[in-house]
Amino acid sequence: MPMAKAPADRTLLTTATRWFATQGWKPQIFQRDAWKAYLQGAQGLLTAPTGMGKTYALLVPILLEALREGDGTKAKRGLRAIWIAPIRALTKEIELSAWQAIAGLGLDWTVGVRTGDTSANERTKQKKAMPEILITTPESLHVLLSQKGGAALFERLRCVVVDEWHELLGSKRAVQMELALSRMRSLAPGMRTWGISATIGNLEEALDVLLGEEAGSDHRMIIRGDVRKRIEVRTVLPPDIRTFPWAGHAGVRAVEQVMPLLHQGESTLIFTNTRSFAERWYQRMLDVDPELSGLIALHHGSLSRELRDWTETALHEHRLRAVICTSSLDLGVDFRPVSNVVQVGGPKNVARFIQRAGRSGHQPRAVSRIHFVPTHAMELLEGVALRHAVAARRVEQRIPYTRSFDVLCQYLVTLAVGDGFRQEEVLKEVRGTFSFRSITPDEWNWVLGFITTGGPSLLAYDEFRKVEVEDGRYVVNDRRIALRHRLSIGTITSDTAIRVKYISGGYIGSLEESFISRLKRGDVFWFAGRNLEFLSVHNMEALVRKSEVTKGRVPSWMGGRMPLSSQMSAVLREVVQQAAEDDRREPELRALAPLLEKQRERSHIPRSDELLVEKLRTREGYHVFLYPFEGRAVHEGITALLAYRIGLLTPMALQHRHERLRFRASERSRDPH
Repeated sequence: MPMAKAPADRTLLTTATRWFATQGWKPQIFQRDAWKAYLQGAQGLLTAPTGMGKTYALLVPILLEALREGDGTKAKRGLRAIWIAPIRALTKEIELSAWQAIAGLGLDWTVGVRTGDTSANERTKQKKAMPEILITTPESLHVLLSQKGGAALFERLRCVVVDEWHELLGSKRAVQMELALSRMRSLAPGMRTWGISATIGNLEEALDVLLGEEAGSDHRMIIRGDVRKRIEVRTVLPPDIRTFPWAGHAGVRAVEQVMPLLHQGESTLIFTNTRSFAERWYQRMLDVDPELSGLIALHHGSLSRELRDWTETALHEHRLRAVICTSSLDLGVDFRPVSNVVQVGGPKNVARFIQRAGRSGHQPRAVSRIHFVPTHAMELLEGVALRHAVAARRVEQRIPYTRSFDVLCQYLVTLAVGDGFRQEEVLKEVRGTFSFRSITPDEWNWVLGFITTGGPSLLAYDEFRKVEVEDGRYVVNDRRIALRHRLSIGTITSDTAIRVKYISGGYIGSLEESFISRLKRGDVFWFAGRNLEFLSVHNMEALVRKSEVTKGRVPSWMGGRMPLSSQMSAVLREVVQQAAEDDRREPELRALAPLLEKQRERSHIPRSDELLVEKLRTREGYHVFLYPFEGRAVHEGITALLAYRIGLLTPMALQHRHERLRFRASERSRDPH
């Protein structure tokens, strides 16, 4: 491991500590450990609770290294550090922190942001003169790799920081990131990689995925900020369990109970699991209190950049009482005015819940408070499970994707669109990743055949012949193919997006084609907190105008259903065991007592080692219901297996009631309770 001169490092660390003091801060132990490790040439993974200052733990030593090497002046321009953010909302916060640190430490560096929101004019400026620190997303980084002459951009690159690595891990975006890192290690020898992560159950594996197979073990390290952050979980109990829904619903009947929180402290973040829920809650809150108009806002990924920027700025400036949001504000965004956090509906994931709780009290030693709002009766059990899991820090592992050949095919086309590649060089890089360390020669040849000819299945279709081979170099010569590829870089598939615009001009956001296609001229729908009348679709844009009609449809998006994580499922079974033992120490179980008594009277409350099976006879015949209480993913697997096994015996229809967690008595009457 290359070691820096100790006296010089001590001086640099003193400089950073003095700057912290001017801000009223004191470096945490893990921050100082990260500063020292980086200056000594290490790379690795940094983990600490939300709000403890992880950004400055790695941003500061990047700048200190430039001071040590005399590289903080205009004389030596060029890209020195890339900071990867998984969501666009996070880039603004990182940019502000970077500018603050640059000014405080006296460097003459610049900071740039490149995402899907970045204007064409700004991208052109960056291409001519890259900033020293570039904040971007995995997809936008691949777009840079697809530029002609793009290799020259990374010649002076010293470090890549992947923020919120736990959020990427366990998805194809992580594979996309692995491949980009493998390329940049070749283009910029000596480049170091650091990840920032919240606590996850498999940190060592997360480090292996981040650094790949090339870096030696003496260069790897995990720095832990073992600071116990206090999180208070409070469940908003329904006023009358007898009239509370058994399943489904968006929880809007709890709006009146949440309203008092808006007057406690400064601002409240209200997290919903889907964008549709966010739209419904925003509308309902204005119905309950019209005077909140202008004091509450929406924030989700389908809104235009201008609307999202306005909301983030207004929240920073203490001008909003509440923001109803989705995962678009989940990660690392430091909104100091936030006093309360509300989670509407079961988050299905302990780590996600802790992450959202950390949006309040987002600073060292502050208490994070989160109010859990169940949307139906059985989610009260999830309230107990969440409190137990948070107290015990039973967070999920993120299982990495491996051998995602669709991502590899796209990546190779990306390289071919840029400066092209030679297969022997790139194969070595690809084999250095965690995901593709086991790729065989036959598999590699199949991938190359697919991007050049479409493979045996698509050989007859010219549009799949994207890449050509010239003197051993794989390149894309067709400009239309190159443009189309750059516009489609990414690993998240969804319905075609339709831009929503006012007929008079002005972009509002985007909706999925499946929703827009169901609208007729004159239909009214609620989007971005506004009543809009649909007029027509022209050039992939839905033209609308404001409507005075107060009722309308709420858009729906694909991918809104989330399965329980394994940890949540295990803790939930423990809570059901408590209910079976008539343990009523928890307020949620006391509130559920009437329903639990009804279930015990008519059927059974299963213990952790039992499977509840109920039967029901109707005019259609006999019905059997199985309740594994393990979440949608497990339920779907069991359903498919049972359907297959029964289908071998006799033709039979199975209806899947995934993850409703609703007790159904074997001979239940039509009593709505």
